[in-house]
Amino acid sequence: MTVESTAARKPRRSSKRTSAVKTPAKTPAKTPQSSEPELVQLLTPEGERVEHPDYQIDLTAEELRGLYRDMVLTRRFDAEATALQRQGELGLWASLLGQEAAQIGSGRALRDDDYVFPTYREHGVAWCRGVDPTNLLGMFRGVNHGGWDPSTNNFHLYTIVIGSQTLHATGYAMGVAKDGADSAVIAYFGDGASSQGDVAESFTFSAVYNAPVVFFCQNNQWAISEPTEKQTRVPLYQRAQGFGFPGVRVDGNDVLACLAVTKSALERARRGEGPTLVEAFTYRMGAHTTSDDPTKYRADEERASWEAKDPILRLRTYLEKQQAADEAFFTALEEESEALGKRVREAVRAMPDPDRMAIFDHTYADGNPLVDEERAQFAAYQASFADTAEESK
Repeated sequence: MTVESTAARKPRRSSKRTSAVKTPAKTPAKTPQSSEPELVQLLTPEGERVEHPDYQIDLTAEELRGLYRDMVLTRRFDAEATALQRQGELGLWASLLGQEAAQIGSGRALRDDDYVFPTYREHGVAWCRGVDPTNLLGMFRGVNHGGWDPSTNNFHLYTIVIGSQTLHATGYAMGVAKDGADSAVIAYFGDGASSQGDVAESFTFSAVYNAPVVFFCQNNQWAISEPTEKQTRVPLYQRAQGFGFPGVRVDGNDVLACLAVTKSALERARRGEGPTLVEAFTYRMGAHTTSDDPTKYRADEERASWEAKDPILRLRTYLEKQQAADEAFFTALEEESEALGKRVREAVRAMPDPDRMAIFDHTYADGNPLVDEERAQFAAYQASFADTAEESK
C-alpha cells in the first residue's frame, strides 16, 4: 500500500479644516481572522517531537505503532469504500482522507464507558470503538438504517442531518451527570456544522447545565464548497468563550496532539468542569462526498501544501527516526491493509437486499387503510417486474 499522502477600514476624514499640525495616519486595523491562533502541536510535519507546556503525552513504541496502524487501516478502508462507490456498489461515500489523525487521536482518548455521537464521516472513530468497518457500509448501500447496535460500542448511528448530533450529545451528557456517572460524551461535527443553530443551542445548554461533553470540531476548512473564512470572523475554537467554556485549537494532522488534547478535555468533563470545544485544524484532501468535485472551487496548490503535512507520513517519519518500527512491521501492515480491502469488497457485494415490503410494516403501530392500499399497489408494481422477467425467458 502506498500511503497518500477585509478589507482594511479606512480612517474617517473630519469635515473640519485642521491646522498645519497633521494627525499621523492610522494603521489599518486587522481583522480577528488575520491573527494566527495558538496551535497545539506535539509532532511537526517533519516528524520531529516537540513539547507543549499544557499537554504532555508519553507513549511506548508499541502504542505509537498502534496509532500508525489505526491510521493506515482506516485510510485503506476509506479508499476501498470510495472505489466501491465509483463501481456502483454504494450510493454515496463521505471520505475522511487527510483527517485520520484527528479521528484516531481523539478516538483513542476515549474510555469504553464514554459515548460518541458522530456525523457521517467518523470512520476512524468507529474503528477505535470496535465497529466492524463493513457495518458502516450498509446504510450507504441502502440495505439498512445503520448496521450496528449503538449500545454495544457506545457509538451512535451516523447522523446525516448537519449539527443535530450535538444536541443529542448534550442531552445525553446531561443525563450522565444526573445519573452521577463519571463517563464523558463526545460530539463530532465539521466547520460547516458550526454555523448551524443546533450547535449554538447545544453550546448554550451544555454550558448552563455543566454537561460532561466534548465538542470535537474537525475543521477541514471546506463545508462542501464554502471555505471557513466565509463562515466566521474568528477562529472556531474562540466561539466557546462566548458561551462560557474553554476552547482549544489543535493540529488536526498530529495524532499525538489530538490524543493529548482530547484526553485532557474528557478528563475535565469527568471532573464535573463542563464542556470543552476542541477545534482540530486539518484539511479535507478529497471531495466532500463522492457526489462532489472539489476541483471546481479550490486550487490544486492548496491541496499540495497540505500533502506535506500528511498525518500518516509524519508519524512514520517519527517511528523511523526513533527506530520504533522496522521494515518488517511496515510490510506486515501493508499485507494486513490489503486483506482488509479484500474483506470489505467481498462483504459489501455479499450484503443481502432488504425486504422491499418492509417499508410499510412500521409506519403505523395498528395499521392504516391508506398504507394498506399503498402496500398493495407497490406489491403489484414489483410483481410486474417478475412477470416481465418470466416472459423474457
